[in-house]
Amino acid sequence: MPRPSSIARIHRWRRLPLLALLAGVAGCSASARAPNSRELSFDGQNYRVVTLDLKHDPLSLHWRDPASGDAYGDIETLQQWGEAHGQRLLFATNAGIYDHQSAPLGLYVENGKTLVPLNMAHGNPASGNFSLLPNGVFAIYPDGHAAVRTSAEFKADGKPVRWATQSGPMLVIAGQLNPRFVDDSGSLKWRSGVCAKTPDEVVFAVSEVPVNFHGFARLFRDKLGCRDALYLDGSISQIFVNGEGYAGAPAFLVKPYAGIFAVFVPQ
Repeated sequence: MPRPSSIARIHRWRRLPLLALLAGVAGCSASARAPNSRELSFDGQNYRVVTLDLKHDPLSLHWRDPASGDAYGDIETLQQWGEAHGQRLLFATNAGIYDHQSAPLGLYVENGKTLVPLNMAHGNPASGNFSLLPNGVFAIYPDGHAAVRTSAEFKADGKPVRWATQSGPMLVIAGQLNPRFVDDSGSLKWRSGVCAKTPDEVVFAVSEVPVNFHGFARLFRDKLGCRDALYLDGSISQIFVNGEGYAGAPAFLVKPYAGIFAVFVPQ
C-alpha cells in the first residue's frame, strides 16, 4: 500500500535511561543463540525463513521510543536503542501495514498495552491489502503462547494479549488458501508473513524476489506446514538476523516502519 515519502529515516544514537519496558520483555534470561534461519526454494522462488521457539526466543513488538515518543522507524535505530540498554538484537522484521500517519492501521498491542484498537472497517480502498478480507491478528498471550486468527475470530475470542499486530489479508485460513487469491495473478511484490505452527513455534518468511499472494500463501501451507498464516506487508519488508544481515526487499525500497518485531537478549 502507499507510504508517505516525506518521512526521513532516523539513524541517530539515543542515550536514554534504562526503561522498565525491557524488564517486561518475556524471557530476558534466554540464551543468546541465533534464531533458526534458513534460505529455501519453493516453486522456483527463494525465501528467507526464520523459526522462533517462544520458550527460548523472547519475541516482542516495538513502535515508539518510550522516552521520546519518536517512532524507531527502522531496524537499525531499534538495534541501537537496544545496545544503549544492554540488549543485543538477534532478529527483527516489520510488523504489519500502517497508515499515512505512520501508525499501525489495525490492532497494535505492546507489552499488554493497546496502542491502536482492533480495526473492523471493511472495504476502504485506502487500506489497500488490509481491506482484502479476511484480515487477521498475530498475537502472543500472557501465557507466552502465540496464534494467528482472523480478525473476526480474535474479536469473538475476547482474550487479553501481551503482544499483537493486525494486518491483512490472511494467507491461510484453517488449512485453506485465502479464496480471493488468483493462481496466475501478475501482482508480484516482495512479501512477508507469519504463522504460529504451534503455540510455541512461530515462523516468519520474506520473499527474496517478487511473488504473488497465491504463491506466497502456498509457501506457508504446503512448504512450512501452517494451518493459519498472516500477510504482514509488501515491498518494504525485510528480515534481519544477527550474523546474517538483511533479507527481503532491496534497501532502496525500504521506507520507515511503524511496529517492528524483535528478539532481544542481554549483551
